[in-house]
Amino acid sequence: MTGKVLVVDDVPQNVKLLEAKLASEYYTVFPTYSGTEAIKKAKEVSPDVILLDVMMPDMDGFETCKILKETPETAYIPVVMVTALSDTKDRVQGLAAGASDFITKPIDEVHLFARVKSLIRLKTMLDELRMRDKTGSELGLTENSPRVSEEKVKGKIIVIDDDIVQSKKIQDVLSSEGHTVEISGYEEVANKVANSDCDLVIVNTSLDDVDGLRLAMEIRSQAKHRQTPIMILVEEDEKHILVKGLEIGIDDYLLTPMDTNELIARVSTQLKSKKYQDALRANYQESLSAAVVDSLTKLYNRRYLDAHLHNMVLEAIDKKKDLSLMTIDIDHFKLVNDTPGWGHDIGDQVLKQVAERILGSVRNTDLATRPGGEEFVVVMPNTSLEITKMVGERTRGAMADMPFKITAEPGEIECTVSIGVASLKDENDSAQDILKRSDEALFKAKNGGRNMVVIAEQ
Repeated sequence: MTGKVLVVDDVPQNVKLLEAKLASEYYTVFPTYSGTEAIKKAKEVSPDVILLDVMMPDMDGFETCKILKETPETAYIPVVMVTALSDTKDRVQGLAAGASDFITKPIDEVHLFARVKSLIRLKTMLDELRMRDKTGSELGLTENSPRVSEEKVKGKIIVIDDDIVQSKKIQDVLSSEGHTVEISGYEEVANKVANSDCDLVIVNTSLDDVDGLRLAMEIRSQAKHRQTPIMILVEEDEKHILVKGLEIGIDDYLLTPMDTNELIARVSTQLKSKKYQDALRANYQESLSAAVVDSLTKLYNRRYLDAHLHNMVLEAIDKKKDLSLMTIDIDHFKLVNDTPGWGHDIGDQVLKQVAERILGSVRNTDLATRPGGEEFVVVMPNTSLEITKMVGERTRGAMADMPFKITAEPGEIECTVSIGVASLKDENDSAQDILKRSDEALFKAKNGGRNMVVIAEQ
């Protein structure tokens, strides 16, 4: 996953070095040389991540970060402090100013890239949630959009650690901040975490009898905790574990032996982020569903597709990112509805299973819709035409490779789909243009024998 990175440092050689490292990983880099310039540039280009030096003459990194976080246009852009300062108090000051992390020079490339990737992954999810909230506002279905809380957020935290002294220290420190803290050993994890509505899980990666990082990802794989932030405790001489954790989706980390102020700051950041994400999800899930969700398949309907696709196209053009979509049509669906003894009841069963298989083939950030009838549209942000074609083939195979269960004789039927794929061409393209091209590709798939994926002519 690549993205746009704003690099801020008053020393040109440092900027060039970072720019070269990031460009080698295919990031688009915007170099700036002061805090004032960085604030202005961040508003202009809306980067995915900001790498910010601390020691600058006109305005130091702490003040720059504070202003960025107080400015509505830049408040949601993750900031990584990059500096020669290594004291814990400097890390805590950076976190308190709103930074997501603090990387010390000389820079460990592997650590840097892992952190940048993890932050872009988080921002992509938040951008999609915020855009859905914006769409709801434009449709008149939601009123006040949530904002990141400036107040102290209290939460329920589970600590998985068999180091009794360390875990007790964590419990005492966080309890004094008003949090509810439960300590768990490995044997108790399965029941305690699975049945808990916790706001944060802290896992020691140095557990005696189990791989702590693997345990953390097992927790993340549970449907209930897909969005629960997870923080790992990593010994200072085992930073390779930290890098691996960031690569596979861990939200944050704390080096041990730990500093209590840094623990408080990182926990506070994660809880505020979770509260904001929860509010965004509640806003669109609860307020929009009645008006913009298809009652049969539970996918978004034509009304939502038209409004949201327009916003997604504008966003992709503004940020110079890819956008692709698939138009999916069930082959010979009329025969299902017209078969004696089947009718529309069986047709509805097929439609629901098609929707489920589509959702199983695409990402959470993709927009799956049912505009009407037997037609479905999936919009895929930040995705090239080639990758969308691959997803289309996976989706087609998900239909063709397994029969559909029905409640009439013979109990199951074969069903296939045809798919047309199109993508955003340039800044003059519109949502309707992309839909038209995907429809034309779908028509070719139908005429070409059905059960196939066809890419539109660009």
